Amino acid sequence: MHSFCLYRMKIAKLSDILGIINKIAPPALAESWDNSGLQLGDPAAAVSRIMVALDATPAVVESALASSCHLLVTHHPLIFKPQKSISTATPQGRLIHAAIKGGLAIISIHTSYDIAADGLNDLLAKRLGVGGCVPLHPTSSRELAKLVVFVPEDHLERVRTALFPHAENLGAYRDCSFAATGEGTFTPLDGATPFIGTIGSQERVPERRLELLVCRANLGRAVKALVAAHPYEEPAFDIYPLLNEGDTLGLGRIGQLERPLSLADFAARVGERLPAPRLRYVGDPALMVAKVALCSGSGASLLREAARSGADCLVTGDVKYHDARDAEELGIALVDAGHFPSEHIMVTDVGERLRLMLTAAGYPDCEVLSCRVENDPFRYCQAQ
Repeated sequence: MHSFCLYRMKIAKLSDILGIINKIAPPALAESWDNSGLQLGDPAAAVSRIMVALDATPAVVESALASSCHLLVTHHPLIFKPQKSISTATPQGRLIHAAIKGGLAIISIHTSYDIAADGLNDLLAKRLGVGGCVPLHPTSSRELAKLVVFVPEDHLERVRTALFPHAENLGAYRDCSFAATGEGTFTPLDGATPFIGTIGSQERVPERRLELLVCRANLGRAVKALVAAHPYEEPAFDIYPLLNEGDTLGLGRIGQLERPLSLADFAARVGERLPAPRLRYVGDPALMVAKVALCSGSGASLLREAARSGADCLVTGDVKYHDARDAEELGIALVDAGHFPSEHIMVTDVGERLRLMLTAAGYPDCEVLSCRVENDPFRYCQAQ
């Protein structure tokens, strides 16, 4: 006679996935003109297969639907401006209708991911060998808070594990917390449903004081996780505002190459590592490049800021003729890697991070696919 161990698989909802994505690209970081976040979808819908892409083009949406995906995660928003109507008479309307009809939700991460620590610009810097980076154009620093909760000793690990995804790193260290032993007292009153103790009797319980550093923008999610994991009907917790400043965040990055390269050699590195086969650059090929500014996508507007910061070169995309002339006047080199090559690298990175975070959150069976049908929309003539 054989016995079988049956278990109920944990199914992710769209709202669960959105919470994980918000850790990668916190919504509070988005520029005011942007429309990052949930574009389409039912937050309560089940999600077991996800596709990651740069854009929600018709080919990408068709690929996601053909692959039986329930969610498409893109960098660029599908819906950027308020819509007066959503009609199948327009290309965007047809795309929205197709996604909804196929049960495909869409989440976009755009400037939230551009600005975030370990986001697209940090990924671009790492690809190009630019280290010691700080934001090129600072936009804010994260406000921090200390979250303190009092937990029965035998539930400490459960509550701590639930809070770790919402806790701030300390430099290169994650999962940072502090716990101290103490004694909690309480007397349940009429109407209470105590986890420990009886109505009208004072209880003394060995408890642990658990402390974690939390970004104030994430406090709501952290408290929700705390309440869900805590055994008490009314968990006791404190929130302390801090004068400590979190990491400075912003658009673009500026840092140093491990060793200086000629502009020609550095441009060749950019073209190879992205890859960007039709890369252009402005400046003397023999110029030595040591300090590099970069901004994925379209960042030529940061040219003067890069020059003021002492950068030898700015790497970005969508460079116009007059941007090139401005670079010549400012005495700074300019590498135009293209919009698509400088951002498409996000597909692999976001996919890998989602897989790891889904597994850590208890959804190892939620599959993440990288879109394989995207190409740079530009085509280039071959020189005769």
